[in-house]
Amino acid sequence: MSSSNPRLLPDSLAFSLHGAAQAIAAVGDGVALPQALARIWSKTSASPQARGAIQDLSYHCMRNMGRAEALLHAMTTKQTEPAVLHGLVCCALGLLSDPDEQGDTPRYNTFTLVDQAVTAAAADPEMAHAKGMVNAVLRRFLRERDALMKSAAGTQMARFNYPNWWIDRMRSAYPQDWEAILEAGNQAPPLTLRVNRRKTSLDNYLARLSAQGLTASQIGPDAIRLAQATPVSQIPGFEEGWVSVQDAGAQRAADLIDVQDGMRVLDACAAPGGKTGHILERADVDLLALDHDPLRLKRIEENLHRLQLSANLMTGDAGKTDWWDGQPFDRILADVPCTASGIVRRHPDIRWLRRKTDTTQLATISAGILDNLWQMLKPNGKLLFVTCSLWPQESEAQAASFVARHADAVRQQAPGQLLPSATADRDHDGLFYALFHKQAT
Repeated sequence: MSSSNPRLLPDSLAFSLHGAAQAIAAVGDGVALPQALARIWSKTSASPQARGAIQDLSYHCMRNMGRAEALLHAMTTKQTEPAVLHGLVCCALGLLSDPDEQGDTPRYNTFTLVDQAVTAAAADPEMAHAKGMVNAVLRRFLRERDALMKSAAGTQMARFNYPNWWIDRMRSAYPQDWEAILEAGNQAPPLTLRVNRRKTSLDNYLARLSAQGLTASQIGPDAIRLAQATPVSQIPGFEEGWVSVQDAGAQRAADLIDVQDGMRVLDACAAPGGKTGHILERADVDLLALDHDPLRLKRIEENLHRLQLSANLMTGDAGKTDWWDGQPFDRILADVPCTASGIVRRHPDIRWLRRKTDTTQLATISAGILDNLWQMLKPNGKLLFVTCSLWPQESEAQAASFVARHADAVRQQAPGQLLPSATADRDHDGLFYALFHKQAT
Protein backbone atom coordinates (compact mmCIF):
# COMPACT_ATOMS: atom_id res chain seq x y z
CA MET A 1 0.00 0.00 0.00
CA SER A 2 1.52 3.31 -1.06
CA SER A 3 1.47 6.47 1.00
CA SER A 4 -0.90 9.31 0.13
CA ASN A 5 0.30 10.66 -3.20
CA PRO A 6 2.80 13.51 -2.74
CA ARG A 7 1.62 15.10 -6.00
CA LEU A 8 -1.69 15.98 -4.36
CA LEU A 9 -1.95 19.14 -2.29
CA PRO A 10 -1.69 17.87 1.31
CA ASP A 11 -4.71 19.82 2.58
CA SER A 12 -6.92 19.13 -0.44
CA LEU A 13 -10.00 16.95 -0.48
CA ALA A 14 -8.33 14.85 -3.18
CA PHE A 15 -5.45 14.07 -0.80
CA SER A 16 -7.90 13.03 1.93
CA LEU A 17 -9.95 10.89 -0.46
CA HIS A 18 -6.78 9.19 -1.65
CA GLY A 19 -5.73 8.39 1.91
CA ALA A 20 -9.20 7.10 2.79
CA ALA A 21 -9.22 4.93 -0.35
CA GLN A 22 -5.97 3.31 0.76
CA ALA A 23 -7.37 2.62 4.24
CA ILE A 24 -10.56 1.12 2.80
CA ALA A 25 -8.53 -1.08 0.46
CA ALA A 26 -6.49 -2.31 3.43
CA VAL A 27 -9.66 -3.33 5.28
CA GLY A 28 -10.57 -5.40 2.24
CA ASP A 29 -7.17 -7.08 2.58
CA GLY A 30 -7.85 -8.00 6.22
CA VAL A 31 -6.32 -5.06 8.09
CA ALA A 32 -8.39 -3.41 10.82
CA LEU A 33 -9.12 0.23 10.05
CA PRO A 34 -7.15 1.72 13.00
CA GLN A 35 -4.06 -0.24 11.93
CA ALA A 36 -4.60 0.72 8.28
CA LEU A 37 -4.70 4.39 9.23
CA ALA A 38 -1.60 4.02 11.40
CA ARG A 39 0.27 2.62 8.40
CA ILE A 40 -0.74 5.62 6.32
CA TRP A 41 0.39 8.03 9.05
CA SER A 42 3.78 6.31 9.14
CA LYS A 43 4.29 6.88 5.40
CA THR A 44 3.09 10.45 5.02
CA SER A 45 3.75 13.84 6.58
CA ALA A 46 0.07 14.79 6.50
CA SER A 47 -0.99 17.60 8.82
CA PRO A 48 -3.23 16.83 11.81
CA GLN A 49 -6.11 18.36 9.85
CA ALA A 50 -5.47 16.08 6.86
CA ARG A 51 -5.16 13.04 9.10
CA GLY A 52 -8.45 13.94 10.73
CA ALA A 53 -10.11 14.27 7.35
CA ILE A 54 -8.75 10.91 6.14
CA GLN A 55 -9.96 9.21 9.30
CA ASP A 56 -13.37 10.87 9.09
CA LEU A 57 -13.82 9.85 5.46
CA SER A 58 -12.68 6.27 6.16
CA TYR A 59 -15.11 5.74 9.02
CA HIS A 60 -17.94 7.40 7.10
CA CYS A 61 -17.36 4.99 4.24
CA MET A 62 -17.38 1.97 6.58
CA ARG A 63 -20.72 3.14 7.97
CA ASN A 64 -22.17 3.51 4.45
CA MET A 65 -20.33 0.80 2.51
CA GLY A 66 -23.41 -1.36 1.99
CA ARG A 67 -25.28 1.40 0.20
CA ALA A 68 -22.19 2.41 -1.79
CA GLU A 69 -21.57 -1.18 -2.90
CA ALA A 70 -25.21 -1.58 -3.97
CA LEU A 71 -25.11 1.67 -5.96
CA LEU A 72 -21.87 0.75 -7.65
CA HIS A 73 -23.26 -2.66 -8.60
CA ALA A 74 -26.34 -0.97 -10.06
CA MET A 75 -24.18 1.22 -12.31
CA THR A 76 -21.52 -1.23 -13.45
CA THR A 77 -20.95 -4.96 -13.42
CA LYS A 78 -17.22 -4.52 -13.99
CA GLN A 79 -14.74 -5.10 -11.20
CA THR A 80 -13.36 -1.83 -9.88
CA GLU A 81 -9.74 -2.82 -9.54
CA PRO A 82 -7.27 -2.30 -7.99
CA ALA A 83 -8.70 -2.29 -4.46
CA VAL A 84 -7.71 1.35 -3.88
CA LEU A 85 -9.89 2.34 -6.86
CA HIS A 86 -12.83 0.45 -5.39
CA GLY A 87 -12.21 2.22 -2.08
CA LEU A 88 -12.13 5.64 -3.73
CA VAL A 89 -15.39 5.15 -5.64
CA CYS A 90 -17.19 3.71 -2.60
CA CYS A 91 -15.94 6.53 -0.40
CA ALA A 92 -17.28 9.14 -2.85
CA LEU A 93 -20.57 7.32 -3.38
CA GLY A 94 -21.02 6.95 0.37
CA LEU A 95 -20.81 10.73 0.74
CA LEU A 96 -22.93 11.59 -2.30
CA SER A 97 -25.71 9.18 -1.28
CA ASP A 98 -25.83 10.00 2.44
CA PRO A 99 -29.15 11.72 3.27
CA ASP A 100 -27.41 13.54 6.11
CA GLU A 101 -25.05 15.11 3.56
CA GLN A 102 -27.82 16.55 1.40
CA GLY A 103 -29.16 19.22 3.76
CA ASP A 104 -28.68 22.96 3.66
CA THR A 105 -25.02 22.72 4.64
CA PRO A 106 -23.54 19.52 3.15
CA ARG A 107 -20.01 18.63 4.15
CA TYR A 108 -18.82 18.91 0.54
CA ASN A 109 -20.26 20.46 -2.58
CA THR A 110 -21.26 17.54 -4.81
CA PHE A 111 -19.46 18.72 -7.93
CA THR A 112 -16.36 19.57 -5.94
CA LEU A 113 -16.43 16.07 -4.48
CA VAL A 114 -16.62 14.50 -7.94
CA ASP A 115 -13.82 16.70 -9.24
CA GLN A 116 -11.56 15.89 -6.30
CA ALA A 117 -12.25 12.15 -6.57
CA VAL A 118 -11.20 12.28 -10.23
CA THR A 119 -8.11 14.29 -9.27
CA ALA A 120 -7.20 11.67 -6.66
CA ALA A 121 -7.51 8.90 -9.24
CA ALA A 122 -5.49 10.79 -11.85
CA ALA A 123 -2.61 11.41 -9.43
CA ASP A 124 -2.16 7.73 -8.55
CA PRO A 125 -0.40 5.51 -11.11
CA GLU A 126 -2.54 2.58 -9.98
CA MET A 127 -5.76 4.45 -10.72
CA ALA A 128 -4.89 6.96 -13.45
CA HIS A 129 -6.20 4.66 -16.17
CA ALA A 130 -9.65 4.70 -14.51
CA LYS A 131 -10.13 8.43 -13.92
CA GLY A 132 -12.72 8.49 -16.71
CA MET A 133 -14.64 5.67 -15.07
CA VAL A 134 -14.61 7.49 -11.71
CA ASN A 135 -15.96 10.62 -13.39
CA ALA A 136 -18.62 8.71 -15.33
CA VAL A 137 -19.90 6.69 -12.34
CA LEU A 138 -20.14 9.64 -9.97
CA ARG A 139 -21.72 11.98 -12.49
CA ARG A 140 -24.22 9.32 -13.49
CA PHE A 141 -25.20 8.98 -9.85
CA LEU A 142 -25.84 12.72 -9.63
CA ARG A 143 -28.00 12.61 -12.77
CA GLU A 144 -29.99 9.50 -11.80
CA ARG A 145 -29.85 9.81 -8.04
CA ASP A 146 -33.53 9.14 -7.25
CA ALA A 147 -33.83 6.07 -9.46
CA LEU A 148 -30.52 4.61 -8.32
CA MET A 149 -31.30 5.19 -4.65
CA LYS A 150 -34.67 3.49 -5.08
CA SER A 151 -33.01 0.53 -6.78
CA ALA A 152 -30.34 0.23 -4.09
CA ALA A 153 -32.94 0.44 -1.31
CA GLY A 154 -34.38 -2.85 -2.53
CA THR A 155 -31.20 -4.69 -1.52
CA GLN A 156 -30.68 -5.87 2.05
CA MET A 157 -27.03 -4.86 1.97
CA ALA A 158 -27.95 -1.23 1.29
CA ARG A 159 -30.87 -1.29 3.72
CA PHE A 160 -28.93 -2.66 6.68
CA ASN A 161 -25.33 -1.81 5.71
CA TYR A 162 -23.83 -5.23 6.39
CA PRO A 163 -22.51 -7.97 4.08
CA ASN A 164 -25.25 -10.32 2.94
CA TRP A 165 -23.75 -13.31 4.78
CA TRP A 166 -23.75 -11.32 8.04
CA ILE A 167 -27.40 -10.37 7.65
CA ASP A 168 -28.42 -13.94 6.83
CA ARG A 169 -26.50 -15.33 9.80
CA MET A 170 -28.02 -12.76 12.16
CA ARG A 171 -31.52 -13.60 10.94
CA SER A 172 -30.84 -17.29 11.57
CA ALA A 173 -29.34 -16.78 15.04
CA TYR A 174 -31.93 -14.27 16.29
CA PRO A 175 -35.14 -14.67 14.25
CA GLN A 176 -37.09 -12.33 16.57
CA ASP A 177 -34.45 -9.66 17.15
CA TRP A 178 -32.20 -9.63 14.09
CA GLU A 179 -33.40 -6.33 12.63
CA ALA A 180 -33.13 -4.51 15.96
CA ILE A 181 -29.63 -5.94 16.46
CA LEU A 182 -28.48 -4.77 13.04
CA GLU A 183 -30.00 -1.35 13.61
CA ALA A 184 -28.32 -0.99 17.00
CA GLY A 185 -25.00 -1.66 15.29
CA ASN A 186 -25.63 1.29 12.98
CA GLN A 187 -26.23 3.77 15.79
CA ALA A 188 -23.60 6.26 16.89
CA PRO A 189 -21.92 4.82 20.01
CA PRO A 190 -22.34 6.75 23.25
CA LEU A 191 -19.52 8.11 25.35
CA THR A 192 -19.82 5.99 28.49
CA LEU A 193 -17.63 6.56 31.53
CA ARG A 194 -16.69 4.27 34.39
CA VAL A 195 -16.45 6.07 37.71
CA ASN A 196 -13.44 5.08 39.82
CA ARG A 197 -14.82 4.19 43.25
CA ARG A 198 -11.40 4.75 44.79
CA LYS A 199 -11.59 8.42 43.78
CA THR A 200 -15.23 9.45 44.07
CA SER A 201 -18.82 8.22 44.15
CA LEU A 202 -21.10 8.08 41.15
CA ASP A 203 -23.48 10.66 42.65
CA ASN A 204 -20.64 13.06 43.42
CA TYR A 205 -19.25 12.75 39.93
CA LEU A 206 -22.66 13.34 38.35
CA ALA A 207 -22.90 16.52 40.45
CA ARG A 208 -19.46 17.58 39.24
CA LEU A 209 -20.48 17.09 35.62
CA SER A 210 -23.68 19.08 36.16
CA ALA A 211 -21.73 21.93 37.77
CA GLN A 212 -19.65 22.15 34.60
CA GLY A 213 -22.65 22.14 32.31
CA LEU A 214 -22.31 18.54 31.10
CA THR A 215 -25.50 16.48 30.95
CA ALA A 216 -25.15 12.82 31.90
CA SER A 217 -27.17 9.88 33.23
CA GLN A 218 -26.44 6.71 35.17
CA ILE A 219 -26.79 3.49 33.14
CA GLY A 220 -24.96 1.02 35.41
CA PRO A 221 -23.48 0.65 38.91
CA ASP A 222 -20.37 2.59 37.87
CA ALA A 223 -21.51 3.69 34.40
CA ILE A 224 -22.37 7.21 33.27
CA ARG A 225 -23.40 8.11 29.73
CA LEU A 226 -22.67 11.64 28.55
CA ALA A 227 -25.42 13.23 26.51
CA GLN A 228 -22.86 14.54 24.02
CA ALA A 229 -19.49 13.17 23.00
CA THR A 230 -16.70 15.15 24.62
CA PRO A 231 -12.92 14.94 24.11
CA VAL A 232 -11.33 13.17 27.07
CA SER A 233 -9.17 16.24 27.66
CA GLN A 234 -12.36 18.12 28.54
CA ILE A 235 -13.86 15.44 30.78
CA PRO A 236 -13.58 16.56 34.44
CA GLY A 237 -11.11 14.48 36.41
CA PHE A 238 -10.13 12.20 33.52
CA GLU A 239 -6.41 12.90 33.71
CA GLU A 240 -6.56 12.48 37.49
CA GLY A 241 -8.08 9.01 37.13
CA TRP A 242 -11.56 9.78 38.38
CA VAL A 243 -13.15 8.15 35.34
CA SER A 244 -12.29 5.95 32.36
CA VAL A 245 -14.03 5.43 29.03
CA GLN A 246 -15.66 1.98 28.97
CA ASP A 247 -18.87 0.54 27.54
CA ALA A 248 -21.57 -0.20 30.13
CA GLY A 249 -21.83 -3.82 29.01
CA ALA A 250 -18.09 -4.34 29.40
CA GLN A 251 -18.31 -2.97 32.94
CA ARG A 252 -20.35 -6.03 33.99
CA ALA A 253 -17.16 -8.11 34.18
CA ALA A 254 -15.88 -6.59 37.42
CA ASP A 255 -19.09 -7.50 39.28
CA LEU A 256 -19.32 -11.01 37.86
CA ILE A 257 -15.75 -12.07 38.62
CA ASP A 258 -16.32 -11.31 42.33
CA VAL A 259 -12.80 -10.35 43.43
CA GLN A 260 -11.86 -9.93 47.07
CA ASP A 261 -8.84 -8.31 48.71
CA GLY A 262 -5.73 -10.49 48.65
CA MET A 263 -6.75 -12.69 45.74
CA ARG A 264 -4.41 -13.72 42.95
CA VAL A 265 -6.11 -12.73 39.69
CA LEU A 266 -5.27 -13.30 36.01
CA ASP A 267 -6.64 -11.04 33.30
CA ALA A 268 -5.83 -13.02 30.16
CA CYS A 269 -5.95 -11.29 26.77
CA ALA A 270 -6.02 -8.12 28.86
CA ALA A 271 -5.39 -5.28 26.40
CA PRO A 272 -6.47 -2.51 26.19
CA GLY A 273 -6.98 -2.91 29.94
CA GLY A 274 -10.41 -1.52 30.72
CA LYS A 275 -11.42 -4.58 32.73
CA THR A 276 -7.98 -4.70 34.39
CA GLY A 277 -8.43 -1.19 35.72
CA HIS A 278 -12.00 -1.85 36.86
CA ILE A 279 -10.98 -4.94 38.85
CA LEU A 280 -8.19 -3.00 40.58
CA GLU A 281 -10.60 -0.19 41.40
CA ARG A 282 -12.81 -2.74 43.18
CA ALA A 283 -10.27 -4.60 45.36
CA ASP A 284 -6.63 -4.84 46.42
CA VAL A 285 -5.54 -7.91 44.49
CA ASP A 286 -2.37 -9.38 43.04
CA LEU A 287 -3.26 -9.06 39.36
CA LEU A 288 -1.35 -10.35 36.36
CA ALA A 289 -2.37 -8.72 33.06
CA LEU A 290 -1.34 -10.94 30.14
CA ASP A 291 -1.37 -10.09 26.45
CA HIS A 292 0.50 -11.40 23.42
CA ASP A 293 1.20 -7.89 22.08
CA PRO A 294 3.80 -5.82 23.98
CA LEU A 295 2.58 -2.61 22.35
CA ARG A 296 -0.94 -3.24 23.63
CA LEU A 297 0.46 -3.97 27.08
CA LYS A 298 1.99 -0.50 26.95
CA ARG A 299 -1.52 0.91 26.71
CA ILE A 300 -2.50 -0.96 29.88
CA GLU A 301 0.53 0.47 31.65
CA GLU A 302 -0.42 4.01 30.61
CA ASN A 303 -4.03 3.56 31.74
CA LEU A 304 -3.00 2.15 35.11
CA HIS A 305 -0.55 5.00 35.62
CA ARG A 306 -3.37 7.49 35.06
CA LEU A 307 -5.57 5.60 37.53
CA GLN A 308 -2.68 5.39 40.04
CA LEU A 309 -3.01 1.61 40.15
CA SER A 310 -0.53 -1.16 39.52
CA ALA A 311 -0.46 -4.70 38.16
CA ASN A 312 2.07 -7.20 36.89
CA LEU A 313 2.23 -6.91 33.10
CA MET A 314 3.48 -9.81 31.02
CA THR A 315 3.75 -10.62 27.32
CA GLY A 316 2.49 -14.13 26.66
CA ASP A 317 0.08 -16.36 24.77
CA ALA A 318 -2.95 -17.33 26.85
CA GLY A 319 -3.10 -20.57 24.89
CA LYS A 320 0.33 -21.63 26.18
CA THR A 321 1.97 -22.18 29.56
CA ASP A 322 5.52 -20.93 29.02
CA TRP A 323 4.77 -17.65 30.85
CA TRP A 324 3.08 -19.25 33.89
CA ASP A 325 5.01 -19.69 37.15
CA GLY A 326 2.88 -22.66 38.22
CA GLN A 327 1.08 -20.79 40.99
CA PRO A 328 -2.72 -21.08 40.52
CA PHE A 329 -5.11 -18.14 40.46
CA ASP A 330 -8.22 -17.47 42.55
CA ARG A 331 -9.93 -15.72 39.66
CA ILE A 332 -9.34 -15.75 35.90
CA LEU A 333 -10.89 -13.34 33.42
CA ALA A 334 -10.77 -14.85 29.92
CA ASP A 335 -11.81 -12.20 27.41
CA VAL A 336 -10.96 -14.46 24.49
CA PRO A 337 -10.37 -13.64 20.81
CA CYS A 338 -13.55 -13.43 18.76
CA THR A 339 -15.06 -11.85 15.66
CA ALA A 340 -16.08 -8.75 17.70
CA SER A 341 -19.47 -8.85 16.00
CA GLY A 342 -21.07 -7.22 19.06
CA ILE A 343 -19.10 -3.96 18.90
CA VAL A 344 -19.66 -2.89 15.29
CA ARG A 345 -21.19 0.44 16.25
CA ARG A 346 -17.79 1.42 17.68
CA HIS A 347 -15.79 -0.36 14.98
CA PRO A 348 -17.82 -0.21 11.74
CA ASP A 349 -14.98 -1.77 9.74
CA ILE A 350 -15.44 -5.12 11.52
CA ARG A 351 -18.46 -6.10 9.42
CA TRP A 352 -16.42 -5.65 6.22
CA LEU A 353 -13.21 -7.04 7.71
CA ARG A 354 -14.59 -10.39 8.83
CA ARG A 355 -15.14 -13.44 6.64
CA LYS A 356 -17.71 -16.22 7.07
CA THR A 357 -15.01 -18.69 8.08
CA ASP A 358 -13.56 -16.51 10.87
CA THR A 359 -16.13 -17.68 13.43
CA THR A 360 -15.05 -21.34 13.30
CA GLN A 361 -11.36 -20.48 13.33
CA LEU A 362 -11.61 -18.08 16.28
CA ALA A 363 -13.90 -20.39 18.25
CA THR A 364 -11.28 -23.14 17.95
CA ILE A 365 -8.53 -20.82 19.20
CA SER A 366 -10.70 -19.62 22.08
CA ALA A 367 -11.59 -23.16 23.16
CA GLY A 368 -7.88 -23.94 23.42
CA ILE A 369 -7.32 -20.85 25.55
CA LEU A 370 -10.15 -21.73 27.93
CA ASP A 371 -8.88 -25.28 28.36
CA ASN A 372 -5.36 -24.02 28.98
CA LEU A 373 -6.41 -21.43 31.56
CA TRP A 374 -8.65 -23.87 33.44
CA GLN A 375 -5.62 -25.82 34.65
CA MET A 376 -4.27 -22.57 36.17
CA LEU A 377 -7.34 -22.00 38.36
CA LYS A 378 -7.41 -22.99 42.03
CA PRO A 379 -10.04 -25.44 43.25
CA ASN A 380 -13.11 -23.38 44.27
CA GLY A 381 -11.86 -20.58 42.03
CA LYS A 382 -13.89 -18.89 39.30
CA LEU A 383 -13.24 -18.31 35.62
CA LEU A 384 -15.24 -15.65 33.77
CA PHE A 385 -15.50 -16.30 30.03
CA VAL A 386 -16.20 -13.15 27.98
CA THR A 387 -16.58 -12.42 24.29
CA CYS A 388 -17.82 -9.38 22.40
CA SER A 389 -19.38 -11.67 19.81
CA LEU A 390 -23.01 -12.23 18.87
CA TRP A 391 -22.45 -15.53 17.09
CA PRO A 392 -23.61 -18.52 19.20
CA GLN A 393 -20.68 -20.64 18.00
CA GLU A 394 -18.35 -18.25 19.83
CA SER A 395 -20.56 -17.70 22.87
CA GLU A 396 -23.29 -20.03 24.13
CA ALA A 397 -22.13 -23.07 22.17
CA GLN A 398 -18.59 -22.41 23.38
CA ALA A 399 -19.72 -22.24 27.01
CA ALA A 400 -21.78 -25.43 26.74
CA SER A 401 -18.91 -27.26 25.09
CA PHE A 402 -16.52 -26.14 27.81
CA VAL A 403 -18.73 -27.58 30.57
CA ALA A 404 -19.05 -30.82 28.63
CA ARG A 405 -15.24 -31.12 28.41
CA HIS A 406 -14.56 -30.36 32.10
CA ALA A 407 -16.38 -32.43 34.72
CA ASP A 408 -15.21 -30.11 37.51
CA ALA A 409 -16.66 -26.99 35.84
CA VAL A 410 -19.99 -25.79 37.28
CA ARG A 411 -21.71 -23.02 35.39
CA GLN A 412 -23.00 -20.24 37.64
CA GLN A 413 -25.39 -17.34 37.25
CA ALA A 414 -24.29 -14.85 34.58
CA PRO A 415 -26.03 -12.73 31.92
CA GLY A 416 -25.22 -15.00 28.99
CA GLN A 417 -25.77 -13.14 25.73
CA LEU A 418 -26.21 -9.39 26.05
CA LEU A 419 -27.69 -8.16 22.79
CA PRO A 420 -26.61 -4.67 21.78
CA SER A 421 -29.00 -1.98 22.93
CA ALA A 422 -29.24 1.75 22.26
CA THR A 423 -32.23 2.84 24.34
CA ALA A 424 -32.52 5.59 26.95
CA ASP A 425 -32.00 3.24 29.91
CA ARG A 426 -30.00 0.42 28.27
CA ASP A 427 -27.10 1.50 26.12
CA HIS A 428 -24.37 -1.07 25.66
CA ASP A 429 -22.53 -3.22 23.15
CA GLY A 430 -23.21 -6.89 22.49
CA LEU A 431 -21.25 -9.16 24.84
CA PHE A 432 -21.48 -12.67 26.22
CA TYR A 433 -20.70 -13.73 29.82
CA ALA A 434 -20.41 -17.23 31.26
CA LEU A 435 -19.08 -17.87 34.78
CA PHE A 436 -17.58 -21.23 35.85
CA HIS A 437 -16.77 -22.46 39.37
CA LYS A 438 -14.07 -25.09 39.72
CA GLN A 439 -15.17 -27.88 42.02
CA ALA A 440 -12.63 -29.14 44.54
CA THR A 441 -11.92 -32.84 44.08
